[in-house]
Amino acid sequence: MQTLTDTVALVAGATRGAGRGIAVELGAAGARVYVTGRSWRNGRSDMDRPETIEETAELVTAAGGQGIAVRCDHSDERQVAELMRRVGDEQGRLDVLINDIWGGDPLTEWGTPFWQLDLAKLRAMWDRAVLTHLITSRHAVPLMMRHRAGLIVEVTDGLGREYRGNLAYDLAKTAVNRIALAQAEELREHGITALAVTPGFLRSEAMLDIFGVTEDNWRDGGERDPHFLASETPRYIGRAISALAADPKVADRAGEVLTSWDLAEHYGLYDVDGRRPNWARHIG
Repeated sequence: MQTLTDTVALVAGATRGAGRGIAVELGAAGARVYVTGRSWRNGRSDMDRPETIEETAELVTAAGGQGIAVRCDHSDERQVAELMRRVGDEQGRLDVLINDIWGGDPLTEWGTPFWQLDLAKLRAMWDRAVLTHLITSRHAVPLMMRHRAGLIVEVTDGLGREYRGNLAYDLAKTAVNRIALAQAEELREHGITALAVTPGFLRSEAMLDIFGVTEDNWRDGGERDPHFLASETPRYIGRAISALAADPKVADRAGEVLTSWDLAEHYGLYDVDGRRPNWARHIG
């Protein structure tokens, strides 16, 4: 059942991973989805991955929606402003914004104590993974205000209660949670809802490569790390966010940090393989 047939969505950072999964599931619900990122068919970003925004757009359309690929570096305010002008000119509205911009893989110094971190890399991560979200919302909100309605989802990693293993990474992801809260407070009177959603152990394209498996034989990765058996596909969080976008009571969750597993249980959702992974229950 397509529940978002009259919905215009933008998934910022939709090249791969959670962003791609969210875009596809919004498309499966019938939405018109603008998918943005830096990796396209004419060149890769420094994430150096083969996935492209054009592929994501094609997957959105194949799922039943309309995928529209637009190359955009969300750290460049001029590019973001032009993107929003295009959405406004072509659609006249924006109903759903998904902020899933990351780009921090080349910058994360796992295993390095904070007093030895490269501060230039830390600043670059902050620019890519935090300020990009603010820049995008800054230019998207006026378009959403035309109809005094809309949903902004900040895609994060973790609830912000436990340390994420690297100060720069922890700082970026926790800041995204606070961005959701702050936006919710300031947008409430304008009819726009903002919140954050975290996946569990995300079985992204990069993670499959790290474990040396494919989606067809992903369970073999459990031999390397048993926690991998509790992982979820990017479509799982996509289904959760699609359900949120269709929920007329979504404003009740404004400012919260939600999880893919709790939302799956709330809305009766399953991952594409028929499982309902629950990271919190698994990790205890």
